[in-house]
Amino acid sequence: MKNSLFILLTLLIVSCAQPQKQVSKTAILITDANIIDVVKGTVLERQHIVIDSGKIKRISDTIENPEGYLTKINATGKYLIPGLAEMHAHIPQPTSSSKERIEEVLFLYLSNGITTIRGMLGHPYHLELREKAKASNIQSPRIYTSSPSLNGNSIKTKEEAINKITAYQKEGYDFLKIHPGITLEVFDQLVKTANEVGIPFSGHVPVDVGIRHAIESKYASIDHIDGFLEGLVPDSENVNPEDNGFFGYNFTPLADESKIDELVQFANNNNIWIVPTQSLFERWFAPISAEELLQDPEMKYMPASTLQNWKQRKAQYTEDNPNFNEAQWQQFNTIRRKLLKKLSGGNKILLGSDAPQLFNVPGFSIHHEINGMAEAGLTPLEILQSGTINPARFFDQEDTFGQIKEGLEADIVLLDSNPLENSKALMQVFGVILQGKLITKEMIDKKLQEIAQNASKN
Repeated sequence: MKNSLFILLTLLIVSCAQPQKQVSKTAILITDANIIDVVKGTVLERQHIVIDSGKIKRISDTIENPEGYLTKINATGKYLIPGLAEMHAHIPQPTSSSKERIEEVLFLYLSNGITTIRGMLGHPYHLELREKAKASNIQSPRIYTSSPSLNGNSIKTKEEAINKITAYQKEGYDFLKIHPGITLEVFDQLVKTANEVGIPFSGHVPVDVGIRHAIESKYASIDHIDGFLEGLVPDSENVNPEDNGFFGYNFTPLADESKIDELVQFANNNNIWIVPTQSLFERWFAPISAEELLQDPEMKYMPASTLQNWKQRKAQYTEDNPNFNEAQWQQFNTIRRKLLKKLSGGNKILLGSDAPQLFNVPGFSIHHEINGMAEAGLTPLEILQSGTINPARFFDQEDTFGQIKEGLEADIVLLDSNPLENSKALMQVFGVILQGKLITKEMIDKKLQEIAQNASKN
């Protein structure tokens, strides 16, 4: 009996002396985090998350051997969301920007928690960037890229449409970008060829096409809510469609708002996603002065030459435009907000600000967009979904990103406060995890300072 007791005690001592289970040296442990469920709109409190090899390996309210992790993040009081998507982004092209500047723009998106971008004016170089980002060879959000622009000058005939669309699909672009000016005959050929070769199309609604035919043609997304205001003008007005002005502004007094429900339902029935880019219409095409916009702190990240160009172009569309007046703009923007609110009922809204367009600095402009969506009546959850789970659904990538869930890619944003209570919390970035790699607030601030210094020289 004594011998048995001695052996048992010896085994216990040896067992206790054994080292803890080996933890991967590349693993990251996040402790005591509040996880936002972007589908349900709830908070899972005080969770521990294990990340390794770019994936979310485990989420639990308990954790074994926390001492074994070389990298630990104390997330007490923090809120975790999946990385945001900017669904109407522009990546600079090498013909006008240096390699260094292009990479700075990609970081500006990341600094605001944007881990996916949909580039809306493609270039062959963007295909290279997409693969480099995928392989973590550059510090960049996940990239989806459009083809070069399809417009009234680039495809004037049906034959040109067939040739370019077939080529763009073979070259590996994710989708086609449609711009204004395409005739109805050429547009229909574009749609036919795109369906045959298997490539989606998104963007503007050419005047000759019109919103209802565009919807019937199954755009993957209609951006800017383009064509919708024109679609509210009764046929009895006998307008010349070419006189619509900036996204239908000239037709504002003729718009019949009673048609909104029917038009929105038509879009929903045809599974059309919408990228509002509302900030474009509340900053560029709006009665706010360039001088006031230039005071925004993020302007220091843009070269002086760009800011001067923005100022001049804004004047052309507002101050120097005899058709522009604040009263009509107020009515125009009110209709846009009503359309956005109604369209959000179909849960087909995608977050996108059209950066860098006039006074929309990459990354930072998403917060102006969020503010515009909130002013239109969208809830914090609807706004959050538009930048997380909705883009994942749009790309059919729910098993890859869009939620904080075991098995998905570890693209995560740590916030200081709860974005379900106030969307402004999305501005309070404590850190970003991109493909399982941590970018701390200190690293973000240091890089932003470098970008500002470089911009001041140009």
